[in-house]
Amino acid sequence: MVKVKLVDLHKYFGKVKAVVGLNLTIDDGEFVALLGPSGCGKTTTLLMIAGIYKPTKGYIYFDDVIVNDLPPKDRNIGMVFQSYALYPHMTVFDNIAFPLKLRKEPKQEIRKKVREVAELLQISELLDRKPGQLSGGQQQRVALARALVKEPNLFLMDEPLSNLDAKLRVTMRAELKRLQKQLGITTIYVTHDQVEAMTMADRIAILNKGILQQVGRPEELYDKPANLFVAGFIGSPPMNFVECSLNQKGDDYFLEGEGINLKVNREIGKIIVSSGVSELILGVRPEDLEIGRAPDTQSITGEVYVLEPLGRDVIVNVKVGNNMLKVLAPQGFKASPGEKVALKLKMERMHIFDKRSGKAIV
Repeated sequence: MVKVKLVDLHKYFGKVKAVVGLNLTIDDGEFVALLGPSGCGKTTTLLMIAGIYKPTKGYIYFDDVIVNDLPPKDRNIGMVFQSYALYPHMTVFDNIAFPLKLRKEPKQEIRKKVREVAELLQISELLDRKPGQLSGGQQQRVALARALVKEPNLFLMDEPLSNLDAKLRVTMRAELKRLQKQLGITTIYVTHDQVEAMTMADRIAILNKGILQQVGRPEELYDKPANLFVAGFIGSPPMNFVECSLNQKGDDYFLEGEGINLKVNREIGKIIVSSGVSELILGVRPEDLEIGRAPDTQSITGEVYVLEPLGRDVIVNVKVGNNMLKVLAPQGFKASPGEKVALKLKMERMHIFDKRSGKAIV
């Protein structure tokens, strides 16, 4: 296995800066997801690690060796793409065996390795079939088997589940996670799906416009987002944001904005005052709002706009001034559009951001 270290990594395509000053370490045996919207630089980063793209600036280390000039074939990586790139004229056996044949390994050794990896991925009965006779999930497993049969030190995956239907994606998420833990291969996984990243990865690196926003365990990114971008990208339904400012009345502090006049505890008030920031954004997750009928100094009054039943719970869209807040209410919650409600915040779960820089204050 291998430890991967990216040091001040840049990649430019003409005037387009795809990756800018990326510093990231992936430990031996770790599963790290590169997460972000389309065009944020995550696939470009993966292709630089694979050796397909050469960095404009910066260094890629495998353990303590700089591999910038090492060709892909000498990096001992296994790679799985969004399109499974299987050879349609070859059987599953020959598709899996292909990298071993390129290495000119003995036929008996090839047969042994192919059967072992096919058993691991539960596709032994498919070895005589052609890719066209397989379902999407089966093709996915064949592509994984072909990457794993080389016994790589590093496993690179670029949105490998995005062509599968929703139910199969959930199954394959669990399978991939189990497989990675069982084999202990250092894995870098590119996805734009935050649920995929949260459920599978040991750590997540969030990118936006080629710049690393935050790295951490899934629960760290969820509980302590470093900025507005991370806060809005992690979590489903996404975090609610409301523009506001802090006002002090005597010893009390109030967050005031359109439709909002919230008393906050003194510690939070003092932290915001010491930051010197006047234009704020209040962030609160839908699951950290309780919906009721009786307003108080720690609640927001609004009116029900629409209900979205999910079965297990209900998303209630509540209009507060010109803001629309989403609230996760328990199953069976009933309310009519236009009905007045009070939203109570869990103060310890509240987030405050600097409106200008986007950085988290609280």
